Amino acid sequence: MYTYKYPHPAVTADCIVFAHDGDDVLVLLIQRLHDPFRGCWAFPGGFMNIDETAEAAAVRELEEETGLKVASVRQVGAFSRVDRDPRERVMTVAFYAELPSVQAVKPGDDAGSAQWFSLKHLPALAFDHSEILEAAYSLWSSALK
Repeated sequence: MYTYKYPHPAVTADCIVFAHDGDDVLVLLIQRLHDPFRGCWAFPGGFMNIDETAEAAAVRELEEETGLKVASVRQVGAFSRVDRDPRERVMTVAFYAELPSVQAVKPGDDAGSAQWFSLKHLPALAFDHSEILEAAYSLWSSALK
């Protein structure tokens, strides 16, 4: 057991999944069942367990919330704005995955819905997920070149 004089932030992992649909690019979102941002759209993600890596947390959360399994993810970066989560001090490590085509998804865990959205027609996103999407898309599209 560790005890420290200084408070520690909580760590989450988010997974941005891109898929091709003809000439369009889609991203997978879940609709949150719980506060904060209940009913809002967000990336599949959640709190990292003490015995797992951030990558493993992202893959696990993706499967728990959408039923989708991916073999690997690539790190986008860490997002640590102090006010990014109203519950407590939370930083997230974001990852992205790419699928050659849209796959069926079903909501699970704390996702009320799981749905693919065109990047051209996105709903408002919870937390700082718009900023994360920008960074993920930039990395993903650069990797395609």
